[in-house]
Parts: sequence; C-alpha cells; structure tokens
Amino acid sequence: MNQKYKAIGIVLKGSSFKENDRLVTVLTPEYGLIRAIAPGAKKYKSQLRGRTELFVINEFLIIQGRSLDKIIQANTVYTYPGLSRDIGKLATAQYLAELSLALAVAEQPQPELYELLNEHLRRIEGCELGESVYPYLAQAVFHLVAIAGLTPQLLKCCVTQEIIHPNLDSVAWQVGFSFEGGGIISLNALQQQHDHELDAVETYNIRLPQIDYRLNGLELSLLQQLINQELPATELFTHQVTSNFDLEITWSKIEKVLREYIQYHIGKTIRSAKLIDNLYIEF
Repeated sequence: MNQKYKAIGIVLKGSSFKENDRLVTVLTPEYGLIRAIAPGAKKYKSQLRGRTELFVINEFLIIQGRSLDKIIQANTVYTYPGLSRDIGKLATAQYLAELSLALAVAEQPQPELYELLNEHLRRIEGCELGESVYPYLAQAVFHLVAIAGLTPQLLKCCVTQEIIHPNLDSVAWQVGFSFEGGGIISLNALQQQHDHELDAVETYNIRLPQIDYRLNGLELSLLQQLINQELPATELFTHQVTSNFDLEITWSKIEKVLREYIQYHIGKTIRSAKLIDNLYIEF
C-alpha cells in the first residue's frame, strides 16, 4: 500500500510528462527536494494546473511511489505574482531556483535553504521599477553559497592568512580572487612568496593558486559586506563611483565572480544566468 504524506514546498522546476501530466521538482523544508508527477496538470480545467507553476508555494498531499511520487492534492499557500510581471525579476528568480536545485539534496531536511530562497525571492519581487537587481542577486548567491559551506575567504589572504583591508582611496589598488584558493589573495604577498620560494616550488612541485579575477577596493568592500542581512549602503561609496551606471558595472562584476566561483566548486553551469547577461550588461 502506497504511503501518503504532506509537505509544504515551492515549485522550482516543471516539465511535461506524458500527454496531460507534469513532472515537478519541489523544494521542501522537511524532505529537501521532491520530484513528483502532477496528474492532469496540463489540462485547462485542472486544479493542479496553476498550482504547479514555478514559484508557487503549496501544501501538498503526496503518494509515495517506487520511482516518482504523485501529487494528489495541492493547496496554495503563497505566490510571487510580481516575478512573472517583470522579465528581469523572473530571470533572476530562475537563476536562484537553478542554484538552489544544484545545492539541495533529496530526502534530507533543507529548512535553511528553503527559508533563505523565499526570503530573497521576496526581496527581488519587491524591487522598485528601475532599481538594479544585481545587488539583490549577488547577495542572494552569496547567502546560498554560505549555507552550502562554500563561503569564499574574503577577510584574509588565502596564501598568507593576513587580514586584507580594502583600499578605497587608491584606484590602482587590487587584490586577487582565486576559485581554486577559495577566496582573496594579496598580490604583493603572492609575488613575495613566489620570489622567496621559487627554489622550493621547483623542488617540491608546489603550485600557487591561480588568480581568476582582480578586484579593486570598492569591489572587495562590497563583497565583504554581502554576508550581512541587509545590503551595504551604496551612498557611502559615492566618492568611488561617478554614476549609477558605474555602480551597476561593479555589482554585475561581483555577481559574475560569485557565479563562476560557485560553478567551479559545484561542477555545474548555471544556464539561466545567461539570460541575466543578455538582459543587462555583458563583460
């Protein structure tokens, strides 16, 4: 006899299954990821039709199956109508959904991931007209990466473990960011270590981490503050940027650094991020 169970969850992925059904992937706090068939959900008058769309939160009644579970009832708890009304917000939400799917696991409780994703979806939905989504996206990615245990090291050099303070007064100041090293690297320290240990490197085949990006003082400062609950007050950096466009470029670079960092560590490409690049600024 098949076992029934209840779960509250948000639909993060959906596809056609057979003629009239949908296969959905739901993130739940109690059970992690659930893949289930929504029978008849493609039919126009089906009660499951709208309730199995992306970013709809339902209380599900599900029958456990051998390979796939089956949804027999769904009562909507919350929706995000503002996401579908703006292509930028929708693309950002799809990006976070894909990242969450890559980080989540099945048959294990995921309350932190579930709550955090919904919190950032609410923030993105609440963005005002003309407001950049990049800061919200960058912080959401950082927070999701953090609860997955992949937080980049942003306060100390990965090579020397010395604290690095961003220099906001010099336009020439830079720090390295290494995916392999797991965070920031002092360029001076890297050069000194390379010079002083050249013989050891050649003798013992020691390879220093590759620098993937160079960050200026503003970029590092904003990155360091993403761990906070609220976004950094950008008016504090008005002497570092001359326009909102410059700040937009800064935030988009930060997002790209974080994106490539997490892709390196999870071994997957976030395909929906390409839509963000096409909608906004490409580097």
